[in-house]
Amino acid sequence: MGCRSVRKDYLSCSVKISVKIEYACRVLAEMARMHGSRDLAQIDHLAKTEAVPANFLAQILGELRNGGLINSKRGIQGGYALARDPDQISLYDIMKVFDGELLEFSGNHEGRSGSVLKYIWGEMRHSIDEKAKSYTLDTFIASQPGEMYHI
Repeated sequence: MGCRSVRKDYLSCSVKISVKIEYACRVLAEMARMHGSRDLAQIDHLAKTEAVPANFLAQILGELRNGGLINSKRGIQGGYALARDPDQISLYDIMKVFDGELLEFSGNHEGRSGSVLKYIWGEMRHSIDEKAKSYTLDTFIASQPGEMYHI
């Protein structure tokens, strides 16, 4: 979350999804499509299918592996696979690998309104976290938006 002072009395904030997260979601969706087939996903296939630069993809896959969302196998028959079933990997899990907390706020809760704002930010964080947890990789691969379901 990036915030900047627009006026003396106004703070403008925005939440941005990084390119890394966007690419990670796309390649994980492709890996979800392959899940259960015994085929491992190759970097070349993922890069081409999801239009992700291969050199950047290698870095993303490393972070996803370190975050426990995918497994890798080296060698000529190597590649990448989901570490869990698609319905067990959420958008929340993916975002946490790259950005940590989805909504961060300062620890300064002083002043007359500080405790109220702390409560509001906490409620917002909870809502964002819960919504992100409701989208799993199986919803990413629904062929039509109407096929999506929410928990």
